[in-house]
Amino acid sequence: MQTVTRTLAIVAMLAVSVLVVLAQTTPLGHWEGTVHAPGMEVQVELDFTKNDKGALAGTFSQPQQGVRGLPISTISMDGLTLRFIVKAGAEASAFEAALSADGKSMGGEVTLGGMSAPFTLSRTGEARIPPAPKTGRIDKALEGVWKGAMTTPAGEMQVVLTVATLADGTATGTIASPNGSGIEIAIGVTQTASDVIVDVPSVSASFAGAVDATGAILAGTWTQGSSALPLTLRRNK
Repeated sequence: MQTVTRTLAIVAMLAVSVLVVLAQTTPLGHWEGTVHAPGMEVQVELDFTKNDKGALAGTFSQPQQGVRGLPISTISMDGLTLRFIVKAGAEASAFEAALSADGKSMGGEVTLGGMSAPFTLSRTGEARIPPAPKTGRIDKALEGVWKGAMTTPAGEMQVVLTVATLADGTATGTIASPNGSGIEIAIGVTQTASDVIVDVPSVSASFAGAVDATGAILAGTWTQGSSALPLTLRRNK
């Protein structure tokens, strides 16, 4: 009987050990590391969690460039191999990494525009997914889809602003650049009379403008870093 009991105890311990290893070899958590690009080191941060459907989700940050909490496009896990796509511009960066057996580090390559560079990351704690940007109350007339474009040093950037009102009267919305990353980024929106402020914290940007008397044009200035560019948005019919 003692032999049977001892055997069951060993089996139970092995089962617990397997569960612990499986828990450690998921990408969930906050990661910090470096992309070793030619001639430069790029510091990056990644956060992986699960969405309300139980699927992997995450954000990408590059603090030196003012990027924090940019949504990751796609994430997949095959054994200890993690693949994910970060689209911060017209071209996507494809990451592929091998997660260490203890789940504390990962390393691999990132490919962008036919070029690749190695990267290494270390897990430093729980995921730090930023909260949704703060919003205020808006007029019903501001709701809907607004489209426009602005001229940047790299060419024309299309902008699509989508605004809606929640049940409590506060605003919610997203902003995206169809000819850029195409990713819908969460925004904060506040309105005072005809003046509108859109906050885009994940890329350290903001838009301040005013709705004209017709209610069809929202014109103002897009500010990001040291750049301030005129931007006119028109309500999409």
